[in-house]
Amino acid sequence: MRVALYPGTFDPITIGHVDIIRRATALVDKLVIGVAINRDKGPMFSLEERVAMIEAECVALSDETGTEIVAHPFENLLIDCARDVGAQIIVRGLRAVADFEYEYQMVGMNRALDSSVETVFLMAEARHQAIASKLVKEIARLGGDVSKFVTPRVNEALLQRLSE
Repeated sequence: MRVALYPGTFDPITIGHVDIIRRATALVDKLVIGVAINRDKGPMFSLEERVAMIEAECVALSDETGTEIVAHPFENLLIDCARDVGAQIIVRGLRAVADFEYEYQMVGMNRALDSSVETVFLMAEARHQAIASKLVKEIARLGGDVSKFVTPRVNEALLQRLSE
């Protein structure tokens, strides 16, 4: 069974993330969405909320593609998380050259820690390349419409959170 790990904070999950998830399902039998706890980033949504959003967004996609998709919170090293979930592949989404420079360093470090785990880069569709969770949250906080960048369910969660 080919198992991949797609890690991130997903705060919140965007249509760019969903695009990478969809494309990754063509490569593996099981896709684990590693939801980083990363308390230092001060997420807008709790870990439980982010996991629930991912699960809700991926149900139909899993049914459609036949690939098992599961959300898995983690707070340890990425390579240790990959081992924990039995992943042979780490999937990373790329948006721009700046992403590549950081990711290139990460691959080198992960390979030094465990050379049996491969990293695969997937480019986001051109229309999704500018989407970043950080920017989505900033636009939403300032009253902008983010419905082009997130699913209706996530948009509703953002609006609800900002009204609190």
